[in-house]
Amino acid sequence: MVTGSLFHFIAGFLINFVSTYLIVRLVYHPRGRGNTYVFTFLAFSTVIYFIMGLFTSIELSIGTGFGLFALFSILRYRTETVPIREMTYLFVMAAMPILNAVFWDLGSYGHLAAVDALIFLVMWALEQAWGFEPGQYQMEIRYEKIDLVKYDRRDEMLRDLAERTGLVVHDYEIVKINFLRDVADIRVTYSLPGEKQGGRAESPSRP
Repeated sequence: MVTGSLFHFIAGFLINFVSTYLIVRLVYHPRGRGNTYVFTFLAFSTVIYFIMGLFTSIELSIGTGFGLFALFSILRYRTETVPIREMTYLFVMAAMPILNAVFWDLGSYGHLAAVDALIFLVMWALEQAWGFEPGQYQMEIRYEKIDLVKYDRRDEMLRDLAERTGLVVHDYEIVKINFLRDVADIRVTYSLPGEKQGGRAESPSRP
C-alpha cells in the first residue's frame, strides 16, 4: 500500500516536472533569455508540488495554494529586480504544481493533461506576439553621457545608444538623473537587428 502511494506521488511529480520543463525549455529559453531564471522556475515548481503533496485533503491543498500565492506576492524577490515577463513565468511555475497536485489527487487525469497542454499552448502563442507589434523590448541602463540627456540632443543620444549597444533603438525614457555622479538611469525601447515587421529573427539574443 505504501509502495503504491509512493509510486503515485512520484508519478505525479514527474508529470508536473516534465510539464514545467517543457514550458521553460521550449517556450521561455528559445527567446534568448539565457539560463538566469531557469533554476528558479524549476526549483519553484518542484518544491511547491512537494508541499502540495503533503496534504491529503483537497481543502487543505487549495488553502495552502492561496497561502503560497500570498507569500509569493509579499516576497517579490526583494533582493533583485525581476523583469515583469520573468515574474509572469514565475507565477505560472507556482500555479501549475498546485493545479497538477489537485487534479492528480482527484484522479482527474484528463483535466490535468488538458490544463497543462492549454497553459503550454497559451504561453507559446503569447510569445509569438501574433497580432501585436513584434520585436519590441525594454531594458534599463545607466548612462554616463549626461550632456546628451538634454531634449534638444535627443537624436544624438538615440544614435549613441544604438552604436554602443548594437541594437535598433526606438525610444528612451529618463527614469532618474544623478547630477552628483553625472549619470542617468534610462529605460530604452529597442528591437533586435534583423527583426522584421510581422516576425522575429530566427535566433534572437537579448543582452
